[in-house]
Amino acid sequence: VGDYLFQSLILGGVQLTIELTVIAMLIGVVLGVVLAVMRLSPNPVVSSVSWLYIWFFRGTPVLVQIFFWYNLNSVLHHIGIGIPFTSIALQADTNSLIPAVLAVILGLGLNEAAYMAEIIRAGIISVDQGQTEAAQALGMHRLLVMRRIVLPQAMRVILPPTGNETISMLKTTSLAVIAAVPELFTRSEQISNANFDIIELAIVASIWYLFMTSILTFGQFYLERYYARGAQREL
Repeated sequence: VGDYLFQSLILGGVQLTIELTVIAMLIGVVLGVVLAVMRLSPNPVVSSVSWLYIWFFRGTPVLVQIFFWYNLNSVLHHIGIGIPFTSIALQADTNSLIPAVLAVILGLGLNEAAYMAEIIRAGIISVDQGQTEAAQALGMHRLLVMRRIVLPQAMRVILPPTGNETISMLKTTSLAVIAAVPELFTRSEQISNANFDIIELAIVASIWYLFMTSILTFGQFYLERYYARGAQREL
């Protein structure tokens, strides 16, 4: 285990695992905010589109979604855009537009957005509506009310499950093995397939996952404590 723990291939896998986690969570949070606002919209069409997205991506396994993006070329050989009734068009091979790493990012990020949308929606509706009405009565516009009044209080509800989702995402990146993306677990699998040190490499991967999740756990604790200021139950 000691021989493999800091091997260059393993360290490269750790770096790619972190990158996949950060990018997928950024996509999930940004798109999740949009979907949460759409779900709370009084417009039934906008709300229904958000509901359908959440229903579909929460109802299908993330492994299947990664597999779909990775094998999209089998049914859609080219992706193109153009102006109808003209010869003006751009077209490219699907595999060149969606390589293995991007397929994993799309699978993880779009799936995470469905979960983050419900987490953010729960945080927003947890803030009493009277505070929004009072802020608007003072002349604050809708965006300012959301930024200065609603979100700081909603963060107390949003942060704990978001921290759990980030830790879960870090481990879910191991599903990238299906697309042969060389993250931590894939690298450990490749090395063990060559030298048959299966258990040793599994332990190495587990140590690194525990190390990274421990750092995220400490970060989550301090963030929760920061946003718990002024609450009755402070960490």
